[in-house]
Parts: sequence; C-alpha cells; structure tokens
Amino acid sequence: MEKNIREILKGLGENPDREGLLKTPERVAESLKFLTRGYKQDPHEVLNGAIFKEPYDEMVVVKDIEIFSLCEHHLLPFYGSAHVAYIPDGKIVGLSKIPRLVEVFARRLQVQERMTAQIAECLMEALNPRGVGVVIEAYHLCMAMRGVEKQHSLTITSSMLGSFRSTTRVREEFLSLINRRKI
Repeated sequence: MEKNIREILKGLGENPDREGLLKTPERVAESLKFLTRGYKQDPHEVLNGAIFKEPYDEMVVVKDIEIFSLCEHHLLPFYGSAHVAYIPDGKIVGLSKIPRLVEVFARRLQVQERMTAQIAECLMEALNPRGVGVVIEAYHLCMAMRGVEKQHSLTITSSMLGSFRSTTRVREEFLSLINRRKI
C-alpha cells in the first residue's frame, strides 16, 4: 500500500522524497487501515454475549452516536450522528453494543444509505424485536470540498423495520424522541 501511495504523491506532482512527505505513505496506509477496521469485525460477534432475555417491551433508543466514515466514491470522510431504536420482544442487547455495532459498519467504505440499512437489518436479525428504527444525519466532505461545494448540506437517511415501518405511532414516537433536546 505504501508503494502505491508514494506513486499517488508522484502523480499529484509532489516529491515523495522531500522531508515533509518521507513518512506520508506509511502514515496514510496506517490511517486507512484504522479508518476501515470494520472489515475485520463481525457485527454479530459484537452483539453476541450481550443479548439477554428480558420481558421489557417499550422502545429503547440510543441517540447521538457519533459516526465517522469514508465515502466509497471519493474516499473522503462523512461524519455526523446515528440514532438507533428498537422495541424488544423478549430480548434486549447491552446498550454499549449499539454504538459498537454502528462503528463496525461506519468503519468501512460506505454510502450512508447502505450503512443505515445494515445497522437496522443486523439488529433485526440478532434480536428479532418488534421493530427497529435507524436515522443517520451526516455531513459529506465529498459534497462540501468538491463537486457542488455545499458546506452546510446535511444528509438524513432512515431505515424503519417491523413496527417502525408499519405503525405510524411508533415511527412518530421514535422521531419525537430523537428530536428532543439533550438533558
């Protein structure tokens, strides 16, 4: 990877042998490995060991989960917040596992739409709850720094499964809860 990054620097018209760039190929390679570490993580393993039988049957929401990902089209970052909810049907998951699950999918080359659906589908499969809702709000540097150059455009995606899709009241409760002010 480092050899290829060195060639990219040359292609940009830079001298990869100048002092400031000598270690850049190594740093970029390490950075990309870190930013895409989600490929080496199994989302189901992240959840396993933290799924518990519990008769709780009201909505569980974890909101404002920070996300940082890389757009698969331009390899530029996008960042923002994920809001995840589910209605248990006999099983709950440890709360810290929800941000960990989000992180697994965020740390891959992504499009926001797919990531939103992957999080929802994984929770639905692992817990078999009454429903799952995921909303992601993100700023995309591929839109802010290049192309249309719109620095303040926020992209919002949602995935609603089960009762979050079929029952208007459930969807509205979720959206109301994630739009509340912080305490």
